Amino acid sequence: MFLRILCIVSAIFLEISFARADATTKPEGKSVVAVFDLAGQLSEKPADETLALFGPPPQSLRDVVSRMEKAAKDSQVKAVLVLADDAQIGHAQAEELRQAMRDVRSAGKEVYAHGDGLEMGQYVLLSGATRLSIAPTGEVWAIGLYGDGVYLHGLLVKLGIQPDFLHCGAYKSASEIFMRDGPSPEADQMQNWLMDSVYDSEIKLIASGRNVSPEQAKKWIDQGPYTAEKAMDAGMIDAVEDSATLENMLKEKYGDDVVFDKKFGEKKPPELNFSNPFAMMGVLAQLMNPPSHGGGKPAVGVVYVDGPITTGKSDSSLFGSEVAASTDISRALDDAAADDSVKAVVLRVDSPGGSVTASEIILRATQRVKAKKPLVVSMGDVAGSGGYYVTCAADTIFADDSTLTASIGVVGGKLATTEMWNKIGVTFKPYQRGAVAGLLSTDTIFTDAQRQQMQSWMDEIYGVFKNHVTAIRGNKLKKPIDELAAGRVFTGRQALDLGLIDKIGTLNDAIAFAGDQANLKDYDVRPVPEPKNFLQKLMEQSSGDDDAGHIDMSTGGNWIEKLAEPYLAGLDPAHLAMVHAALGQLELVRREQVIMMMPASGGN
Repeated sequence: MFLRILCIVSAIFLEISFARADATTKPEGKSVVAVFDLAGQLSEKPADETLALFGPPPQSLRDVVSRMEKAAKDSQVKAVLVLADDAQIGHAQAEELRQAMRDVRSAGKEVYAHGDGLEMGQYVLLSGATRLSIAPTGEVWAIGLYGDGVYLHGLLVKLGIQPDFLHCGAYKSASEIFMRDGPSPEADQMQNWLMDSVYDSEIKLIASGRNVSPEQAKKWIDQGPYTAEKAMDAGMIDAVEDSATLENMLKEKYGDDVVFDKKFGEKKPPELNFSNPFAMMGVLAQLMNPPSHGGGKPAVGVVYVDGPITTGKSDSSLFGSEVAASTDISRALDDAAADDSVKAVVLRVDSPGGSVTASEIILRATQRVKAKKPLVVSMGDVAGSGGYYVTCAADTIFADDSTLTASIGVVGGKLATTEMWNKIGVTFKPYQRGAVAGLLSTDTIFTDAQRQQMQSWMDEIYGVFKNHVTAIRGNKLKKPIDELAAGRVFTGRQALDLGLIDKIGTLNDAIAFAGDQANLKDYDVRPVPEPKNFLQKLMEQSSGDDDAGHIDMSTGGNWIEKLAEPYLAGLDPAHLAMVHAALGQLELVRREQVIMMMPASGGN
């Protein structure tokens, strides 16, 4: 097995020898413009640094913000340039990046932004720059927010599947996507108050960034889209120019020898010397055994709850995991609690929820942390249902204005598949001992008695959820818990007004607050656990240590989707992605029976 891995590693190293030819370093003594290209999607968890050996590594929000912090403090850096073509950035992530850009400007440095064309989210972000330019004939599609609610009831009927779900709380709409063809009045009302709040936050960001009134910002949005030239005439951008013209302008301002550093602040991958086999083996040892951070400066540990919450272990694939697995996260929290060098812990949550049991396991682990050291929560784009449940031990919760949170409620049920089997001529004869042995049988929907029994069980879980919230939030809540729960979803700004969170702020704000709570002045910020590198994951997969029970929530890779493939083939990608996400939720609820999860949705 080791020889097989060594052969793979040797092949990888041959690739690296060519890939590193264009690596750049910051020249000493020269002026620098730090370039941040935000193409693609920003992850929450920090990336494996060794992936930089194979090309541009995946970017995480924390990495980008940290690099901007370094740019603000580095005397060689004269300005920052932000590029956002093809950027896929969440509403709350945009707020956190805008704060980082403000910090650069507060340090007396200009922030330039450029794009070939911008959509709404990209414009919200880049409108915070000192100077924003668009390529000639480029387009600005800053035309507001649009979203879809997806409903799968009709598809399930075509497949011969009869969904039967219950919920606790009139606003707990996650099951509606399987049971209805459109929203309930409560879900419709909730979606409107959420969009109102998110839209208001984005209008304020545009207005503050461009130094205009909110009324003017709304007028811009309502009169779009724009060509670059029209956007400049309207005052939405500052210049129409291609990237070469922008580069020449920056050289005129900061000197012909100014360096445009696209890797500013990135940690360098190990240097490789192929002429020396012993040095090569040293690099291999370094990759297999990354240096421990223990024993150095005190640290604020950051533990991530990223993705749908599931029981067990996550898949240790080479390309990461799409779920927040309770075994992994509780172990990370226990490690952070036991590590004397970690003086405080920030729980970073970006999750729509999931398994009840997994959420309780994570919550109990946070309580063990809190018993030993300060615990602070930072919410990302989404921290709802189970994603809110796991925060209930923290005395202080941070969220962004546009974070979606709360959704205090429970969903449960099953799928009756008899008609599906009948379509292909397969029948089953059930046998039962015990009055409720067939409660979760897929033969039929619930009887009235079964439905009552199931609802009673779910009500008990719902009561535990509400008790967790009231136990920690107490007098902070501005309304009785039943007026805040029942599945209601709020933005961070609304949640602050209702006492469901404590502060509007970024991950950096939460880290700084945790450091203050631990009386720290000089400290590291450390993800717990440290990201596994490429070779560690390769070893795990080769030894069979990965968890075969992993659910792929990003593609809805489950039997229902495979059954639906004939109906889904060739459909438009935007809506198809929403269906994939909804089918992933359906697989999770089938596996867990009862979940705490927000409904799948899409939009911009």
